[in-house]
Amino acid sequence: MGRRKKIVQECEKLMDKPEQIRNIAIAAHVDHGKTTLTDNLLAGAGMISDATAGQQLAMDTEEDEQERGITIDAANVSMTHEYEGKNHLINLIDTPGHVDFGGDVTRAMRAVDGALVVVDAVEGAMPQTETVLRQALREGVKPALFINKVDRLISELQEGPEEMQRRLQKVIRDVNELIRGMTEEMDDVDDWTVSIQEGTVGMGSALYKWGISMPSMQRTGMDFGEIIDLEQADKRQELHERTPLSDVVLDMVCEHFPDPIEAQPRRIPRIWRGDAESQLAQDMKNVEDEGEVVLMVTDIGIDPHAGEIAAGRVFSGTLEKGQNLYVSGTAGTNRVQSVGIYMGGEREEVERVPAGNIAAVTGLRDAIAGSTVSSVEMTPFESIEHISEPVITKSVEAQNMDDLPKLIETLRQVSKEDPTIRIEINEDTGEHLISGQGELHLEVITQRIERNQGIPVITGEPIVVYREAPTQPGHEVEGISPNRHNRFYVTVEPLSEDLVELIRLGDASMDMPELERREALMEAGMDKDTAQNVEHIYGTNVVIDDTKGIQHLNETMELFIEGLEEALDDGPLAAEPVQGALIRLHDAKLHEDAIHRGPAQVIPATRDAIHRGLIAARTKLLEPIQNVRIDVPNDHMGAASGEIQGRRGRVDDMYQEGDLMVVEGIAPVEEMIGFSSDIRSATEGRASWNTENAGFRVLADSMQREKIMEIRERKGKKLELPESIDYI
Repeated sequence: MGRRKKIVQECEKLMDKPEQIRNIAIAAHVDHGKTTLTDNLLAGAGMISDATAGQQLAMDTEEDEQERGITIDAANVSMTHEYEGKNHLINLIDTPGHVDFGGDVTRAMRAVDGALVVVDAVEGAMPQTETVLRQALREGVKPALFINKVDRLISELQEGPEEMQRRLQKVIRDVNELIRGMTEEMDDVDDWTVSIQEGTVGMGSALYKWGISMPSMQRTGMDFGEIIDLEQADKRQELHERTPLSDVVLDMVCEHFPDPIEAQPRRIPRIWRGDAESQLAQDMKNVEDEGEVVLMVTDIGIDPHAGEIAAGRVFSGTLEKGQNLYVSGTAGTNRVQSVGIYMGGEREEVERVPAGNIAAVTGLRDAIAGSTVSSVEMTPFESIEHISEPVITKSVEAQNMDDLPKLIETLRQVSKEDPTIRIEINEDTGEHLISGQGELHLEVITQRIERNQGIPVITGEPIVVYREAPTQPGHEVEGISPNRHNRFYVTVEPLSEDLVELIRLGDASMDMPELERREALMEAGMDKDTAQNVEHIYGTNVVIDDTKGIQHLNETMELFIEGLEEALDDGPLAAEPVQGALIRLHDAKLHEDAIHRGPAQVIPATRDAIHRGLIAARTKLLEPIQNVRIDVPNDHMGAASGEIQGRRGRVDDMYQEGDLMVVEGIAPVEEMIGFSSDIRSATEGRASWNTENAGFRVLADSMQREKIMEIRERKGKKLELPESIDYI
C-alpha cells in the first residue's frame, strides 16, 4: 500500500476528531522564509523527501512563483504529526508575504485558528509583520512566533551567545508590543503574548532544517552554546538530526494552537453577525457535525480537470457530494460535485468532510472567495475586509480580436479568484481595465493570462486610481428630472476621518442590526439624529433620509439609491469614485403618477442632485499615497532620502538599526511607478525597501485642475468643467 494512501487514511480517521485538528496559517514579511519552513514541515511529516526540502519549494506550485522566488497564491496543505502519543491532523495555509498579495493573507486568516508568525532574526519585525499580525488578531486567530535564519547570526554576524540572546529577545519584545497594542481592547482574549518559557516561541534555521524551543531543549538537552559550536564547525547535518526543525514547530502547533472546539466559540461572534441565540449559532460554536452545513469559502482555484475548486473552512455540519447548497448573494442552489482535503499540495477526494476541517469542493459555480455556503439560507459571514484597496490600473487588450471573448471570460475568472482585483470591461472599445494593489500584482496577473490561457495581450502604462471627496459642508441643491415633475433636495458634507475609517473596516454596515450600527456610528462621533436616519451606506459614503412623510417616497427610494450609487461611482470632477461624503436628502417632490416617476426620470434627477451637492461641498481630487521604508547602508542614505523627496514625498524619520539606516516616509503612488529601478541605481543596489498603501490625501491645489483635465481627456469626457467648479 502506497505511503500516500496510508496518509490519506490517517487523515480521514482524524477528520472526525476535532480535538486532534489544528488549522493554522504561516504568515510573515516577504522573504523571511515561510515557504522554506513549510517544506521542512512537509518533509518532517513524511510528505516530501527529506533531502530536497527547502530547495523543492513544494508550496510554490506556479511556474512564476518558482521564477520570482516568492509565494503569490496562498497554498493549502495537510499533514499528520504525532504528539504525546496522539496523532494530529494539521491543516496549514502558506500565505504570501509580499504586500501586493495581502488579500490572500486576510482570506487565509478566516479559515484558521492559529497563525505562526515567522520573523527573520537579522531583519527583525518589519512593516509587513505588523500587517499580518493585525490581520490575524482582527480575525481572532492566536499567534505563535518562529524566529528564522538564526544561522546567519552565528555565521555572518559572528555573534556569541550573549549578543544572540539579546537580539532574539528584542525580536520577541517587538512582536509582543505589537500583540499587546492590538489585543488591549479585545474582551475575548486573555494574554496572547508569546514567550520562550511558555514554549510559544521557536527559533532556528529553515534552510539548514534545525530548530529549538524551550520544550525541545529540555527533550534533547541541547543548549545555545552547543548549537553555536555545531553551526560554526559546519556540522549542520548533525544539528538537523539531533534537533529537527519540523518536530519543534509541529509540537508547538499541537500544544499551543487551539483546536476548533476551543476556537470556534470565540471566532463565530467575531466573524458572524447573525442571531447569537439561534440553533445555527450554537451548532457553529460547538463544531456540530450533525448540524446544518456552513462553509466559508476563502479561496477559489482552477484545476485543469475538475474546473473550479472552492476551498474553505467547514464551521458546522458535514459536507458530502450531491448536496444542494445556497451561496450567499446568489439565487437558487449549487450542487456539490466532489469534496476533498489537501494532502501536501494535492487534493484527495473523500466521501465526506465534517465540521472543523478545511475542505476543497467542486460544483459551487456561484461561489467567489468570501462567499458563505450553507444548507439553509442564513446571514452570511462578515465580508472579508481587505486592508488596502486597488490603487493602480492597467488597460489590457487582446492582440488578436479573435481572442476577445476568451479574454473577457478569463478576466471574469480572475476577479472571482482574487477579490482585491477590480475589473472593468468596456464592450465598446475592447479595452479592459484591471485594478490591483501594485505594479507587481498586475504584472503577475497579466503574465498568468498569457501563460495559462495562451492569450497574447497588450498592456497599457499603469494608471493611478484617484478618489473625489467633499472638503466642506455645502448648501442645499436641487436635482430635477428630465420631465421636470420630480425634484430632490440634498446637501453634502464631508464625513469625519473616524467615521470613514469605521465604515472602511466594516465596523458599521447595512448588514448589521440597526441598533448596533447606530451605536457604532455614534461612538465614532455621529450625532444621534443623523445616526437614526441612515438610509444607505455605499463605499465610505452615508445617505441620511431627513424627509418627513413624503408621498410615494418609499417606492421611489430604491431608484433614488440606484441613481446615487451611479453618481458616486463617477464623481463630478473626473468621474473617479467618491469617498467620505455624508449626503442628506431633505425633501422631494414626486409626480402622483408612477409612470412619470420611473427610472428614466428619478435616476437622472438623483445624479444631478448628488453631483451638484458634491460641487457645492467643494469636492476635490484625492490621490493614493504609500508609506515607504528604505533600509540602506550609511553612505547611501542621502541618495535614498533624495529618491523619496524627488517624488513629491516627504521623509518622516531616519534612524539607525543594526548596521543599516532606515528611512521612513510617504509618497504618492503615481510617483512611485518605476521606483524599484531608480532606487537600485541610486544606491548601487544596496537598498532594500518596502511600500504599503496608506489611503488617500487631497492632491495639492496647484495640481488639481491639470490632473482633472488629464483624467477627463483619458476618459474621453468633455474638457470644459462646469462654471460652478471654479473653486479649484
